[in-house]
Amino acid sequence: MACRSAWRVFYRRLASSAAEARISAAELRRLRNDVFSREQSRQHALIARTEKIEVTLDGPGLQGSLLVMNKGLSTPHSCAQHLTEWHVSNSALALVDGEPWSMNRPLTHSCSLTLLTFKDSDPIPVNKAYWRSCAALLGQVLENAFKEEFTIELLRSPEVPVISGAFCCDLVLDPKLDTWTPSDEALRSLTRDAQQLIQQNLPWEPLEVSPTVALEAFTHSRCKQEEVEERAAESPNGRVTLYRCGDHILLSGSPLVARTGLCSQYEVTALHSLSQGERGLHRRAQGLSLPLQLQAHHTIWRRLRKRAERLVEVSPPPAPETTPPASEAAPASPPSEMPPQIPPSTPQQ
Repeated sequence: MACRSAWRVFYRRLASSAAEARISAAELRRLRNDVFSREQSRQHALIARTEKIEVTLDGPGLQGSLLVMNKGLSTPHSCAQHLTEWHVSNSALALVDGEPWSMNRPLTHSCSLTLLTFKDSDPIPVNKAYWRSCAALLGQVLENAFKEEFTIELLRSPEVPVISGAFCCDLVLDPKLDTWTPSDEALRSLTRDAQQLIQQNLPWEPLEVSPTVALEAFTHSRCKQEEVEERAAESPNGRVTLYRCGDHILLSGSPLVARTGLCSQYEVTALHSLSQGERGLHRRAQGLSLPLQLQAHHTIWRRLRKRAERLVEVSPPPAPETTPPASEAAPASPPSEMPPQIPPSTPQQ
């Protein structure tokens, strides 16, 4: 534990030194992609021989179907390719032994597999993943939207439910932009950038890595270094998951949907100023989207868009409950003392 803490302190200091030396956004993307590709290749090289696993399919018309796949290589998307084009095109997320699982994450053991779509009877897991993915797409757009002279720092985005009306991406812009308020045309420009990524139908590629690898990927971002530490502490196995979409690398604690092409109607609706933080003025970018399988009439969309312009308030996480020491705990009642009797309720007429 001491060695791990010392290693993280070292990386933080390295990040502080690296942050002082300005580096272009294009170079940052290249460095992060290099770390991702190198670790991905290293993990693939660990598979000395191909082992087979049995995948039992569940879902309408698939109950009991069995696929023999390759351990550590085959993904739920690979399984969908053995079925029909409909399964390939419409599957957004998977359940592996009941656990939400990215369509592009390799299967590691024999398991049951359910392919999820947006029209399932229980859409909650896929809706959560979709909202999370839309926020990730918005972060990718924002990181590449400004000129090289301006720094952009993506913060850990809040996990907001679909019923909040908008997905969110928190960030800190360059101090030179503190007084800047985006015009309608600027928001439309961000929307066009997002739609270009959607048209490219880019996959979200997951890669589970050790915190050390993630810290190396985000060497030039103090904020992301802290997020790596937070997510590693929250993870049961102490590891974190990176995702790659095109040339953009991000962190996520829960699965994203299969690809950007699953988004259909997508619009950036607002950029709100929150409060002054340690790194500068915190902003919250918001947007609205519907998936390819669900469409809204333009009059309904306008109403949804109007709602998505309003600031989404996010409550701070509740403080953990602390148990007082035994010496401070209230003394137990003596056995002879009976609890007060509660009078019976008056029967209703």
